[in-house]
Amino acid sequence: MGSSPEIGDLAPAFDLPGDSGARVRSKDYAGGNLVVYFYPRDDTSGCTREAIDFTARLAEFERARTAIVGISADSPASHDKFKAKHDLRIVLASDERRETIAAYGVWVKKSMYGRKYMGIERATFLIGRDGRIAKVWRKVRLKGHVEDVLKSARALEQPGAEA
Repeated sequence: MGSSPEIGDLAPAFDLPGDSGARVRSKDYAGGNLVVYFYPRDDTSGCTREAIDFTARLAEFERARTAIVGISADSPASHDKFKAKHDLRIVLASDERRETIAAYGVWVKKSMYGRKYMGIERATFLIGRDGRIAKVWRKVRLKGHVEDVLKSARALEQPGAEA
């Protein structure tokens, strides 16, 4: 369990296997804005809704010069199935060793039905062109989340706009 990077910190770098056999490297997004969102598991209701919501707004994020990468501990094969089943067009990366998950401080103690366990906290990080964390959303609630992230991404491209 690492400490979570805060606004203004350099975003932890990553180099992970992605869907379709590609590598997903933070350095490949240098010079643009990047949304890195962490989610617990492929093809569960909340994670599916979030991925579909990001996919639905992908063109708007692209206009705001912002790429999107979703990260979970699921395997690349699981990501491929998840993307095909729901026609997802966002990039998904696999962190089976949970190193990037730990670097972002989202491997946390959770509780369900009184049972405590370790798991991935649903969290989103907006990284600016300078490689620094511009905004953080922890314990994400899905309603309105993608719209909020998009608004903040647009604000990075339009200094003076409300983030």
